[in-house]
Amino acid sequence: MRPVIPYVTAALLFGLGVYGVLRRRNAVLVLMAVELMLNAVNLILVTADTTAKAVLPHGGQVFALFVIVLAAAEIGVGLAIVLQLYRMRADVAVDEIPLAERPAHEPVPVAAGPIAPTGAGPIAAGPDGPHVSGDEPEGQR
Repeated sequence: MRPVIPYVTAALLFGLGVYGVLRRRNAVLVLMAVELMLNAVNLILVTADTTAKAVLPHGGQVFALFVIVLAAAEIGVGLAIVLQLYRMRADVAVDEIPLAERPAHEPVPVAAGPIAPTGAGPIAAGPDGPHVSGDEPEGQR
């Protein structure tokens, strides 16, 4: 068997997968493109196994099985993330996913000071921070 044909086919599959990852906006299609790249790697591993049998017997096939297991785990986690993204945003466009959120330790800017809830009394500062009169439980008044 000539190993050039599977190598060229794998290179074309991998290039098509890279194009799909870089150009697609839909998260499901991006996952499919990643699977295409993993299948191209499997094709290279099996072809290398058949052309170089003396180095490591059936090593390429074993590595291909590991890649298949990795691909199955990637699809399971990836589809769970896509489903959660769809539930939260009703869209699976990867271009509109916010990648950076405001850190939790960054203070939120406050306009002029604390604002009392509607119908509550004035705000008094106590030893444990601001306190709005009128929000104590019934037994402590």
